[in-house]
Amino acid sequence: MQTGKIKIEGMQTRQDVNKAIKVLNEVWGIRDVTLSLNTGEATIQYDETAASFHDFEQAVIDSGFDISGK
Repeated sequence: MQTGKIKIEGMQTRQDVNKAIKVLNEVWGIRDVTLSLNTGEATIQYDETAASFHDFEQAVIDSGFDISGK
């Protein structure tokens, strides 16, 4: 199991957080995700044999949010 963090930009409401969590939970291999609206940081635990960290970043981008540093 791997753990990674994604800094998500563009979230302004609790609905945005819920949307991002839903999108991340739909990626195959996810085990757990927590996300803070205050910091915009998502902490993801995932099975590295089922998904790559890039899969999670791409899911966030595809949902309409930006990733810091991308």
